[in-house]
Amino acid sequence: MLSAQEPRTHDDVLTLPRMAVYSQRVALQEPSAGAFAMPVSALSFEPLVDAHARNMGESQADVTIRGGIFENTGYRAGAAPLHDPQTGHYSAEIPIAPAMLTAPAVLTGAENALGGWNANAGTVAYQWRRITTSGMAGFAAGNYDTVRGEIYQGWVAPETTGARARRLAFDVSAARAESDGSRPWGESRFTRYNARAQLAGERGQTDLFFGRQDKFIGWPNLYTPYANVFETDDLRTTLIALNHVEKIGDGGDHLALGGAWRRNEDHYVFNRADAGAHNPVFATGPAWHTAETWSAGAEALVSTNRIRWRAAAEFVADEIDSTSLTFGRFNSRSYYKLTLAPERTWELGDSRALTVSAGAAFDDTNRDGAAWSPVVAVEFRGIGRLVERLYASWAASSQVPNYTALNSNPSAGLFRGNAGLGRERADNFEIGARAALGAWTFETAVFYRRDKDLVDWVYSTSLPNARAASPVDVDTLGFELTARLSASWGALVFGYTALTKDSDYGDAAGMVDASFYALNYAKHRLTVAVVARPWRGWEIRLDNEARLQTENALRNSRDDALLTSAGVFFAPSIAGWRGLRFFTQATNVWNCGFEEVPAVPAARRQWCAGVMCSW
Repeated sequence: MLSAQEPRTHDDVLTLPRMAVYSQRVALQEPSAGAFAMPVSALSFEPLVDAHARNMGESQADVTIRGGIFENTGYRAGAAPLHDPQTGHYSAEIPIAPAMLTAPAVLTGAENALGGWNANAGTVAYQWRRITTSGMAGFAAGNYDTVRGEIYQGWVAPETTGARARRLAFDVSAARAESDGSRPWGESRFTRYNARAQLAGERGQTDLFFGRQDKFIGWPNLYTPYANVFETDDLRTTLIALNHVEKIGDGGDHLALGGAWRRNEDHYVFNRADAGAHNPVFATGPAWHTAETWSAGAEALVSTNRIRWRAAAEFVADEIDSTSLTFGRFNSRSYYKLTLAPERTWELGDSRALTVSAGAAFDDTNRDGAAWSPVVAVEFRGIGRLVERLYASWAASSQVPNYTALNSNPSAGLFRGNAGLGRERADNFEIGARAALGAWTFETAVFYRRDKDLVDWVYSTSLPNARAASPVDVDTLGFELTARLSASWGALVFGYTALTKDSDYGDAAGMVDASFYALNYAKHRLTVAVVARPWRGWEIRLDNEARLQTENALRNSRDDALLTSAGVFFAPSIAGWRGLRFFTQATNVWNCGFEEVPAVPAARRQWCAGVMCSW
């Protein structure tokens, strides 16, 4: 199948305990020192993703792709889109143990236009992992009174016989973590419970999942930097999902069907402290929000003669009940998306091939106007000894804003909304290549994205105690490169991204003194992941990130940063100790104070030590 921007996955080539996140481009397979593993854990040092954390990524992270903002990023589990209609801040709240998911694929360009939903920059796509009879338990403790633990168990029944034999399997997981936090009033408490039933065979797999995750997070200036107050966010996320995948023939054709129900309850408190003791600049009451989403998706890849057809259909319905988001035109919405993209491949001899794809996506809602988005892509394979593939594509896409932007009070409060915000559109042009040289593999792309009416949140000195939702046109030019070396001693992965932007806020330009999101990006970002095995049973893992951020009037730290997470692991090979793995790890090793979100204080260095046992 043609992929103008081929989904980049992380093959599960490492033999690791089930607590691992499984990401080839990220060295440290464990979560931040103060949390248990979550799907977002694998994205913190991912070269193709930039996660802006409040405290740690597992606490609250804005996941951005290719210079987009958190609301430009979509998520999928199997064939079903996952969506939070209140705000993209909560879209990464996915209450699924990573042991139940494959490594994430990052969809961009044409792949995102056809395989994503309501996400103009990119989509993080997960599939459901096959269950095996295995288990894991882990425990760790560290500074700031940090304690975390997790347990996972999978069980597979004997396989039935016959041409369409299926096996029944179950797995369960439970996890808890708590910490006082590296800053005053920065504590966190996380719990998660999962259960899944699976029926799988050679031709297909069906998964039925239930997950619940509760998170309490406190942090100074968590969302609002104006009054130097201590904010809290209390989240309860429930997800029920059903997914089925069936192979069609032996050439990669398949049919996938999925559905999900997601409920996110949010209790936000602007100032947890006593007013008399901390004298806030202004007072605001706590806010309660409950958002529900029902989603269904179907996708098919079918070959007929010389044409291969890619088709998909998605339906999403949402509803929100809120004590503060009451100033918009509606509080429920239904979304529809249809895509169709035929492709044809010409064999050119000597293992060379040319594939051309052209199609379109149709997006509509019952509240907004519809949009047609064309997609065209060309790909060459087997060009020479070094270059494996070369591609070029143009892909349009569109999305609509969430309720925090639409339904917040436009003239008062901390967050100023705009009920008149409309459909956001984007055009993505790119060329890219994949090459191999000895033990090295390289992937690179040059892209240009034009965002029209992107919803940003901005700051103005004329409204010093608020941020406002404002549409902006942004042109983003970018270059990205990843290079991987695999060797007997370990692995080395480099990632580099360069971005430049040109923005136009239209009539509101004179009112914009700083951008919280659209113009909060790294002009240069370098990641280096190192996995070294110096002695038998020992493993050292380092994730490093150096970045030069664009200037921002709200940022209190420097605009450059060096971030490192490190872990040392030891697995005894003596009888009776097999399956045990002792470790110590640290997050933010250099105690860097860089504010990933402007004016939100960075988490200080945190460490933990513990043991994992797998069977």
